[in-house]
Amino acid sequence: MKSAYLTIFKILKGLILFAYLLNLSSFAQSYPNKPITLITPFPAGGSTDSIARAVANQLTKQLGQTVIVDNRPGAGGNIGSDVVAKAAPDGYTLLILSSSIHSIGAALNKKVPFDYDKDFTPIIHVASAPNIFLVTKQLPVTNLKEFIDYAKAHPNALNYSSAGTGTIMHLTGEYFDAQAGIRMQHIPYKGSSLSMPDLISGKVHVLFDSIVSGLPHVKDGKLTLLAVTSKKRSPLIPDVPTLMEIGKPYGLGNFTSEVIWGIDGPKNLPSEIVAKLNMEINKALQSKEVMQEFANFGADAGGGTPKFFENLILNDRAQWAKIIKEQNIIAD
Repeated sequence: MKSAYLTIFKILKGLILFAYLLNLSSFAQSYPNKPITLITPFPAGGSTDSIARAVANQLTKQLGQTVIVDNRPGAGGNIGSDVVAKAAPDGYTLLILSSSIHSIGAALNKKVPFDYDKDFTPIIHVASAPNIFLVTKQLPVTNLKEFIDYAKAHPNALNYSSAGTGTIMHLTGEYFDAQAGIRMQHIPYKGSSLSMPDLISGKVHVLFDSIVSGLPHVKDGKLTLLAVTSKKRSPLIPDVPTLMEIGKPYGLGNFTSEVIWGIDGPKNLPSEIVAKLNMEINKALQSKEVMQEFANFGADAGGGTPKFFENLILNDRAQWAKIIKEQNIIAD
């Protein structure tokens, strides 16, 4: 009798699992059947917002459902991230994140109301963009060799600005110091644009800035551009070398610093929904409209599998965690 009950229990358990999987498959096939909200944890008008809107517009065309960009700025991106961490895992609330949150933020061990790894489901790598190595015209340097030589001949005389402590600009400066064997003083500002007048005047000597905000000042002849921090040259400035290309004699042969963007869902997002979103966003990233939007501000379209994106963020976090530990950086 006991074995008969056990057999019946196993059959019922199997039927319940089958019904659940059937319902899940049916749900995935009909997904999406209402608007999707793409939470952007930074203000409107910034690079993350611009990337989100380019992807959302293309997905709206492909899916036949509106993808709404919802800006939830604050706490360095953690307010918007928390909204998604606590959302229902149904594919209708997604997060566009940058490496400043899930790479650098996690490496800095900031206290947040969610777990960077356990409370999200990776979906896809969306884009990457380098910084450019800008130097004031007040320094008598025109290339990397001259800059390194000057820095070593004038110990503790140089400084660099950033958009704040713990930002990628700050960590890139620390990374450069550590690799090149020099020491520059860090001067944090409340945004890189606020430091630009001081960089032009010579009060500040160096800034690792985005291509979009920094390049106009180079074209105007107000700043010197030494290199880009990506693995390959930027199509916007193809004549400018990467630090990897020209930095080997100075310990910079493996130097990369890029902002990474991607899309996550809440934890426990069904695999069928993840696969559908990954397929559609991969397609969107290959569209001429999205690629052109990204190129306008120096970003390269991403793509690939959810696992690729997960590993990309973890590797990026490990790089910055090493710098944070070695340079004893503490978040504000």
